[in-house]
Amino acid sequence: MVHTAASTALDHIKVLDLTRVRSGPTCVRQLADWGADVIKVELPESIEPDGTLGAKRHTADFQNLQRNKRSLTLNLKEEEGRKLFLRLVEGADVVIENFRPDVKEKLGIGYEALKAVNPRIILGSISGFGQDGPYAKRPGFDQIAQGMGGLMSITGEPGRGPMRVGIPIADLTGGLFCAMGVFIALIEREKSGQGQWVTSSLLQAMAFMLDFQGARYLMEDEVPGQAGNDHPTSIPTGVFPTKDGHINIAAAGERIWARLCDVLGTPEWTEDDRFNGPEKRSKNRHDLNALIAEKTKDRTSADWVEAFNKAGVPSGPIYDMAGMFADEQVKHLGIAEDCETTCFGKTKMMSQPIRMSRTESKLVVHPPEKGEHTDAILGDLGLSADEIADLKARQIV
Repeated sequence: MVHTAASTALDHIKVLDLTRVRSGPTCVRQLADWGADVIKVELPESIEPDGTLGAKRHTADFQNLQRNKRSLTLNLKEEEGRKLFLRLVEGADVVIENFRPDVKEKLGIGYEALKAVNPRIILGSISGFGQDGPYAKRPGFDQIAQGMGGLMSITGEPGRGPMRVGIPIADLTGGLFCAMGVFIALIEREKSGQGQWVTSSLLQAMAFMLDFQGARYLMEDEVPGQAGNDHPTSIPTGVFPTKDGHINIAAAGERIWARLCDVLGTPEWTEDDRFNGPEKRSKNRHDLNALIAEKTKDRTSADWVEAFNKAGVPSGPIYDMAGMFADEQVKHLGIAEDCETTCFGKTKMMSQPIRMSRTESKLVVHPPEKGEHTDAILGDLGLSADEIADLKARQIV
């Protein structure tokens, strides 16, 4: 099978994917979905059986991460396998890996080794804590990074202890930042003609994602705490009960605060000495939230969302997964895209959250079975059918 590009944007780029679990595949998905020819390099099944590293291949999680790729089995622990990989590097643009920092050097495929055969190669590396430093050799895991990166200390309700968020946000952002770095390196290479080594880590990604919370500490020496569903600094912003559930309201600034009071039928609150100013509303947030809740609980979520948005007060429902995908705007944006898979047949997957005026991204190639394209990829290197059969017999591929 020749490469079928998911987009024209990166259809001139070839990527060798050594990644596993989540952060690395998240990075590579950004390249594959925008058209790069991605070859997923995996150990043969006889050496690393399905599910060894966590999610089995025929699961929604694995399939969602691995679309728009081809698969090659190759044993990099064998010298012959390493040499075949370096032959692939000669014609590639990017290599992505998320091994522990020392593994690629032990395998003989670190950046200097790749650069020696292709000076234009870009190596993207994702680790738990960085490629060097006192924690470099520690095993990385999303929840560990959430805790060390400060996120769990500001997530959850006050007094209830630290809380992780409901998605593997360190893995996801670590992968996205690495992809961003690779895009930057590809653009820079147009000027210099040289590749480079791009690194990111779960800890760096998590710390960066603190954003204004981190800035509050660095610039104002303030250690933010947990605020539950309240916004840390902009009150009233949070979750409020309705007749049939809950809604979010975000009334930031004096104008929106006044509009909120009008919709609630309590314009006098704008003059109330407890609430007439952002500092007072923040100080008295519990009293204010209780008063708002007394009002919102008497009408349905849909009624309130319509009324608030009509008045220019940001508000929205709080969906479960089914409700989110059923929403008319979610459907309009095409967030769930039709696709084909080997194990689920015709189904849907998450599409790219980016739209471009001339260049689209599509789910055009099903997530590959392990080694599905080994013969074709090695054939492109000039190996004969007999040579490939011999490599298979010796568990090199």
